[in-house]
Amino acid sequence: MKLCYITDRHALEPLPLLPRMLDAIRAGIDLVQVREKDLATRPLLALVQAALEAARGGPTRVIVNDRLDVALAGGAAGVHLGTQSAPARAIRALVPPGFLVGVSCHSLQDAVAAEADGADYVVLGPVFETPSKLRYGPPLGLEKLREAAAQIKIPVLALGGITAARVRDCLQAGARGVAGISIFQNCQSVADRVRELRRENE
Repeated sequence: MKLCYITDRHALEPLPLLPRMLDAIRAGIDLVQVREKDLATRPLLALVQAALEAARGGPTRVIVNDRLDVALAGGAAGVHLGTQSAPARAIRALVPPGFLVGVSCHSLQDAVAAEADGADYVVLGPVFETPSKLRYGPPLGLEKLREAAAQIKIPVLALGGITAARVRDCLQAGARGVAGISIFQNCQSVADRVRELRRENE
């Protein structure tokens, strides 16, 4: 099972983001997706580098949302592409071997296209209803998740309305893991949440 913490410092305020990221890294979370879209280049790079320093020698891979320039400059493990980003095939031509390219998808067709374009994994959602994803339409549901996981070979991570109680359902539908903001930020300790999810679902 893969766990991906997508950051959102605004949802954490007034608490700082970096300690939460470091807590997740110390707990051995698989991916930290630094998704601070409105952060200027210099502070974003500093945030990424601090996370990378903490992750050095451990299992956590730090990826940057959309900003390939920051990901490459900072030495991040990869980049995550949104619906308005360049296609994965264009990014793949610019990055070194082993560089992760993830893609956000909102339909089976998106997931199939992302795999064809050379993505390493897709984040599919919203699987469940969630206020932050209303602009993408009704939730896909577990059946659409199941279809996508069955039709593509790369890992599918479930996103959208993911709670600790719903993780097992997503895995049983074929997801290789889950991604989210609130599941890792709306808790007292992200390290405890990571350990809880692994204990109950692996």
